[in-house]
Amino acid sequence: MYAEQLALSLSDYPIYMATAHIWDEEFKERVNRHRERRGANWTNIEEEKYLSRHYIYNKVCVIDCITLWCTNFFYDKDRKVGEQPGVDEALEAIEREFDKFTAQEATFIFVTNEIGSGSVSDNAIQRSFTDLEGWMNQYVAAKADEVILMVAGIPVKIK
Repeated sequence: MYAEQLALSLSDYPIYMATAHIWDEEFKERVNRHRERRGANWTNIEEEKYLSRHYIYNKVCVIDCITLWCTNFFYDKDRKVGEQPGVDEALEAIEREFDKFTAQEATFIFVTNEIGSGSVSDNAIQRSFTDLEGWMNQYVAAKADEVILMVAGIPVKIK
């Protein structure tokens, strides 16, 4: 909600770019409720991987979210089991796409999750994904003008 409110303070007609892959009916309904809640003044774009396909020149765009976006590269539904990319390959692809997308002149508001603050998982795949997510969050934060951490719904300025 904070990202959406920020976008609306900057534009009457912002863009909402959703990166989630819709896996089932329950999630599809959740997406529909969120779209309806935002209202007609939002342009909604669903893009699982290639954000740079979309021309958003001079617009304000909320990208929700880096975590799900990373998932789409880490678990590539177009690849067979056993052919999934490793962390380094996925991170390189995501960084390349991020740079290509953000080369446009626009206002970008990226939403993400901090999944590395809890305990260390006993699952190797989860640990790998946590690493990927953490490195991508660092990459985005290093390039951002401003970084806000949400704690219990309260914005805390980090950068």
